[in-house]
Amino acid sequence: MTSRERKSLVVVALVVAVGALVALAGSQNGAEVGGIPVFALAAAAAFVIQWIVYIPSYLNRTERFFDLTGSLTYIVVTIGVLVLSGATDARAWILAAMVVVWAVRLGSFLFRRVSRAGSDDRFDDLKASWPRFLVTWTLQGLWVMLTAAAAWVAIAAESRPALDWLAWVGVALWVVGLTIEVVADNQKSRFKADPANEGRFIRTGLWSRSRHPNYFGEIVLWVGVAVVAAPAFVGWQWVAIISPVFVTLLLVRVSGIPMLEKKADKRWGGEPEYEEYKRTTPVLVPRP
Repeated sequence: MTSRERKSLVVVALVVAVGALVALAGSQNGAEVGGIPVFALAAAAAFVIQWIVYIPSYLNRTERFFDLTGSLTYIVVTIGVLVLSGATDARAWILAAMVVVWAVRLGSFLFRRVSRAGSDDRFDDLKASWPRFLVTWTLQGLWVMLTAAAAWVAIAAESRPALDWLAWVGVALWVVGLTIEVVADNQKSRFKADPANEGRFIRTGLWSRSRHPNYFGEIVLWVGVAVVAAPAFVGWQWVAIISPVFVTLLLVRVSGIPMLEKKADKRWGGEPEYEEYKRTTPVLVPRP
């Protein structure tokens, strides 16, 4: 095993440790099954599902089911939390619907995209090494858990406050965010499907107002989920507010915008039209 692979296993351990700490804090004042907190079960399931699918994926050296697995995890675990916690209040059902609808939409979109492309070049250097490939699947487990944490904690919470105007503000934010994300993704898909646009970058529709409007929509919708969920938090459950913060940091600082900007700069950097587009178009928040 190379030193790089050993470091990968250390990363796996650290990621699991972070997940365990969040699970411990978020499980306080929450529903239990057989003495085990429902949120802790959900957190564990988010990782275990990834590891189960990782095994055949590594053996076949494929990332084909990576995105689909992540989306299905959101759906399965969210429904599981709803059932195991015995949640019957409107807030829990609304939160579950928000997560499931988003996951169904995103999962089907990403699966169609990788099916058309045949592969995802992000994994080219990873899937030949089992420790490095394992890191990606483990990180996906953490991504699912932290992103859905606000919804899962609120659904499993013992506190059941009635819906108020703030909840509807959260629902409105979710609707606006999801709409922006769907429209942006569809605009880009149609653009790339047109042979006339081969080798060109998109700068029409929402993409004329932001270089990454789909990510802006993603952030807004998870802020909406957190706004709906927050009134149910008690004590350490407030750790779940990490959900929209994590999504924002991930997209803005880690694997979203930085990677795509670097890729675009490598492909179109120096071209007058692209440089003008970068100069006049915000990275994330759409201009009026």
